[in-house]
Amino acid sequence: MYPNDGFRELDRYECLRLLARAAVGRIVHTRHALPAVLPVNFCLDRDGAVLLRTSAVSELVRAIDGAVVAFEADEVDAEAHSGWSVVVTGRATVVTDPVEQQRLSLTGPPSWVASPEESFVRIEPELVTGRELVAGRTMYGVDLRASG
Repeated sequence: MYPNDGFRELDRYECLRLLARAAVGRIVHTRHALPAVLPVNFCLDRDGAVLLRTSAVSELVRAIDGAVVAFEADEVDAEAHSGWSVVVTGRATVVTDPVEQQRLSLTGPPSWVASPEESFVRIEPELVTGRELVAGRTMYGVDLRASG
């Protein structure tokens, strides 16, 4: 973070608390050696891992299983010039344990698109970072609302 850029760095606890409120996030992974970003619904597991539910035969599952990925969620109020953004970086793995799959079918994120065979993907939160815009509509002590 850059000093005086209007943002406040969030600690891990604050990041996970904000993530738990968000309904949609974005998963960032590599596709054909290029960055790919997809919106996904998700939830947090009890240990802070990000959980996704998707088709077992989806391209996403094949692309991210075993790979290090980034997951981002945010909340922005464009009118008030406020908000936050959280990024979780870690290894994504398809959940294969039948007991864990059963637990997640009850507690995990709901599926938005029905699929005959679904998988749960778990992203371990190895690095959790976040920022909150605290300057709002002021910059360098000047109220930007007054200028327009």
